[in-house]
Amino acid sequence: MNPRPWLWRPVTKPFADRPVPIIMAGGRRSLTMAKPEASERPRLPGWFRTTLPSGDAMEAFRDTKASVKDNALHTVCEEARCPNIHDCWSSGDATFMIAGQECTRGCRFCAVGTIKRAPPLDPEEPAHLAHAVASMPLRHAVITVVNRDDLADSGASHYRACLDAVHERSPEVTLELLCSDLAGDHEALAMLLDGAPLRVFAHNVECVPRLDKTVRDHRASFDQSLAILREAGRLRPDLLIKTSIMVGLGETDEELEEAMALVREAGVDLITLGQYLAPSAKHLAVDRFPEPERYEEWADHAMDLGFLGVASGPLVRSSFKAGLLLRACTEENWQGSMPGATVRVRPGAAADRHPHRRTSGGEA
Repeated sequence: MNPRPWLWRPVTKPFADRPVPIIMAGGRRSLTMAKPEASERPRLPGWFRTTLPSGDAMEAFRDTKASVKDNALHTVCEEARCPNIHDCWSSGDATFMIAGQECTRGCRFCAVGTIKRAPPLDPEEPAHLAHAVASMPLRHAVITVVNRDDLADSGASHYRACLDAVHERSPEVTLELLCSDLAGDHEALAMLLDGAPLRVFAHNVECVPRLDKTVRDHRASFDQSLAILREAGRLRPDLLIKTSIMVGLGETDEELEEAMALVREAGVDLITLGQYLAPSAKHLAVDRFPEPERYEEWADHAMDLGFLGVASGPLVRSSFKAGLLLRACTEENWQGSMPGATVRVRPGAAADRHPHRRTSGGEA
């Protein structure tokens, strides 16, 4: 499951030694792990090329990178080799992974290592994280987690300690939690969210329901994820609730749109849609590469379903410019852009839904 697992490799050497899809059965895609011949290895489409920042943006990126290194922190941006790392870090966003480097689950799309017996939680992690965030030029921080099924509360109390520590040190930084499903434990979720200094609660359903058993660990499911999202919205109606779905795992367009509708019916406000990229030959093969225009159509469909905001595009990840998406949805006169994605928001909709969160607006 979490944290964000998608990996990226340079366009000059994509998909080396990776399997290719696909067999077709009954009109639905299913995945094979057969190895291709060298001449048959798929290459990343041209729209996956990214550019480096320059000037002040590059300086902000370097400052953030130095702080991460100095504080011995783990970021999903680096761990997952996210193609948007320069763009996000230079715009004041960063995603931090807490509770360890390895996960107690083994989802077949995820780059994060799996371990049956995870090491004890670091009691100093909340303080270290708070110090690091305070030393960076950040406006928005996403804190994401590995699954900790070895703990009675799935790590919820530790996650809360990290949130509180960061907010106490840097109250001006908006916080977003990209959470695990907490093994479906709604009591742990209630403890985590009660008074938590959050603006966004996120949890990813990852794929369409039919692909749960193929894509995710057996302890995870679309229904369990949906229940966590729905309960989070019930417990904290002041928060924006967010999720993400990967494209290219074997779903059909119809299944994707049906999954989006189910997510919206559960009360989710924000959704991101992005291309799945296989971390290695041992992971699930990529089924398809929809063109950017298709992501525009999905973004329009998301708005038709009633979402407050959507970021959709091949390079989009669940934490893609998360701070910008938040500000676009909550600032009444927000002006800005998010290159690399189709973004749709309902101006002022989130502020109307949560009046105490209305701000004066401005450029992101």
